Amino acid sequence: MKKIILAFGMVFLFIISTVTPMVFGYNVKTSDKETITKDNNFENYQYSEYYDCYNINEKSNNIKFDGKNVVDQDSSNSNLVFNTGESTKKLGDPMSSPWPMFCHDVKHSGRSPFSTAENPGIEKWHVRAVQNAYMHGSPVIDTEGTIYTAGYNIYSINPNGTIKWTYDTNGYIWSTPALDEEGTIYVGTVYGSNFYAFYPDGNLKWKIPSGNVFSSPVIGNDGTIYYCDESSHSLRALNSYNGAEKWFYPVGDKTMSSPAIGQDGTVYFGSIDNYLYAINPDGTLKWKFNTKNWVHGSPSVGDDGTVYIGSDYNLYAIYPNNGTMKWKVNTGAIWSTPVIDKNGIIYVGSNDGNLYSIYPNGTINWTYYTGGHFWFGNSPALSKEGIIYFGTTSFGGGSAHFFALNPDGTEKWRFNSGWYETSPAIGEDGTVYIASSRDWEVRPGVFIHTGYLHAFNYLDPNAPLTPDIYGQTNGNAGTEYEYTFKSTSPINRDVYYYIEWGDGDWTITDWIGPYDSGEVVKVSHTWSGQGTYTIRARAKDSDNLWGPWGELTVTMPRDKIATNTLLLKLLERFPLLQQIFIHYNKS
Repeated sequence: MKKIILAFGMVFLFIISTVTPMVFGYNVKTSDKETITKDNNFENYQYSEYYDCYNINEKSNNIKFDGKNVVDQDSSNSNLVFNTGESTKKLGDPMSSPWPMFCHDVKHSGRSPFSTAENPGIEKWHVRAVQNAYMHGSPVIDTEGTIYTAGYNIYSINPNGTIKWTYDTNGYIWSTPALDEEGTIYVGTVYGSNFYAFYPDGNLKWKIPSGNVFSSPVIGNDGTIYYCDESSHSLRALNSYNGAEKWFYPVGDKTMSSPAIGQDGTVYFGSIDNYLYAINPDGTLKWKFNTKNWVHGSPSVGDDGTVYIGSDYNLYAIYPNNGTMKWKVNTGAIWSTPVIDKNGIIYVGSNDGNLYSIYPNGTINWTYYTGGHFWFGNSPALSKEGIIYFGTTSFGGGSAHFFALNPDGTEKWRFNSGWYETSPAIGEDGTVYIASSRDWEVRPGVFIHTGYLHAFNYLDPNAPLTPDIYGQTNGNAGTEYEYTFKSTSPINRDVYYYIEWGDGDWTITDWIGPYDSGEVVKVSHTWSGQGTYTIRARAKDSDNLWGPWGELTVTMPRDKIATNTLLLKLLERFPLLQQIFIHYNKS
């Protein structure tokens, strides 16, 4: 009897402690670097205080930001300066790798020379961000198959999905890195107010102060680095050797666009001042085109030089020589970047939820409704045979998926794990990579930001086999049950297990192990509420080769102790408290 009274007392105290903050509230101070979440209204957010606090003329870290002198971050002599961009050192060209920059190349074609015809759309592996942050940086791939992506950190990831190195920029990265022929990685940050160059081993080559960088850099044939500085409303051109500014071109409002480069070296970008700009390689204006609405997204350049840009519910095709309109087609609002296949067909996602396929003459070929939306990082990637890969976001409502479509617009496969505000990359072996974000529920009603890099292709034949899962398939909620898991490595490596219990993110285990190949592993779990649940498990080996999923379905009716009672209904809202109550009543 005393135990029952104690249990009811704990219930009462828990409810009082939970309700009190709801009534009286908390006084919470938010961080100066508050993370953008999918629930924020970006159109209001982009004019917030974060965007107006940067003074382009201020000094940062004792580096004078005058376009003439920049400290060499790799030098042991902190007083050493280089004299402008007039270096005689050879500048790095863009890397000739499977996917060296945003939308593959300087024209933003989004077109890979490699086939994905045999790719079945199975997740080979994923890497989770080491900090609680979304992944907004699209992946790029170097000549060795190393993948680079970004969230709070820059990540260098081996082809087997293990982390090679990370670098914390103390900022947030909302853009895609670019790689030059020397393997140098270039990227800018939001809030961190720096633009970086890293050596392939993760050491800092140089950094310069910058405003907020939503723009993915592009590398010219002479090694010049171009990107848009959102805070200073400008396009900037940097010397890749030491980061010295060669020139910058200011415009009338914020710039989040990622520049594209035409065959003659003309640099194209858009601004919220309603213009698409064409800038000569020396930094002078060639022409500008008024779309009569914001240009959030980035341009792309066709093989014939035609420039494509989305704005004011239209996709525009612009002549490159004089900036006059070739045609426009109504598509709904476009914040993403159009890509172009080998036949000149344009693919672009719209905020109306459709992916559009548009002929070179401006007529619509087909549309595919996704049920989600396209953010300004959501641009497709095209394989050699024309398979279209892209992700969508649930920002603004709807659902989010990663899609593979056939060239005729029919669905090949889809995958769901969070939302996608990035663009895919295609590797030489046909593996498709994309970064995703989600809010991970660490306990009921409590979420943290998380980001992932996913790799899709067929599984390695040496990966562990599908786990066998055995245990009770019917039972009572609130009762602990033991389950056994067993997988075998074909090459007798140690095995690790990843287990999902089907009743919430917070019950998913991290990888457990190592265990001997073929060893029976026992793990217990308690379901707190009634229902039918699917236990899912997969195994990986010590070389990070992931095997297929195994599944077992279990059914848990109501716990007999509290069936049809008012107390049960209350306790179902507080699963941890429910476990305490069951424990005291059974002991």
